[in-house]
Amino acid sequence: MTPKLKPVSASRVEISELMLPSHSNFSGKIHGGFILSLLDQIAFACASKHCGSYCVTASVDTVDFLKPIEIGELVTMKASVNFVGNTFIVIGIRVEAENIQTGAVKHCNSSYFTMVAKDDEGKSVKVPGLILESEKDLKRFFKSIKRNQLRKERHDYSNELEYTVNELIHELEGYNVQIKL
Repeated sequence: MTPKLKPVSASRVEISELMLPSHSNFSGKIHGGFILSLLDQIAFACASKHCGSYCVTASVDTVDFLKPIEIGELVTMKASVNFVGNTFIVIGIRVEAENIQTGAVKHCNSSYFTMVAKDDEGKSVKVPGLILESEKDLKRFFKSIKRNQLRKERHDYSNELEYTVNELIHELEGYNVQIKL
């Protein structure tokens, strides 16, 4: 039986991987798609560890590549549960890259993955609640609430936008676009 509440500390996951030339893009930096794949893996591990069940990615919020990652750097990803809903869980992930020769560490990315817990038949299941053990846990939970509210507001706002073609053409004046209708 799944416990009703679990502490944030019980589900933390940290992984490190050395960045190889095969992970690089055409400019010689680590490919963003490779980092996204690692982010998805650690989000799955953290969410499944908390839920005790299979979890799938429902959405990804805020993937800002702050600094490039170089070949030969050691990338460390730290994941923790930031928020739990009824059947979904928000995983916060911090990405750091370390120059293993100098020891210099840089913050490269912070991302938030919403994961949904599933049973063996693929139906959504209830997730354990969260025990907040520190001020950091409390702040992360609160910020997740605010991000969820902003996402809902953006969604509602975009659904309200109804423009005629003439209004759209007028709104797009000054943009780097040519309209050929």
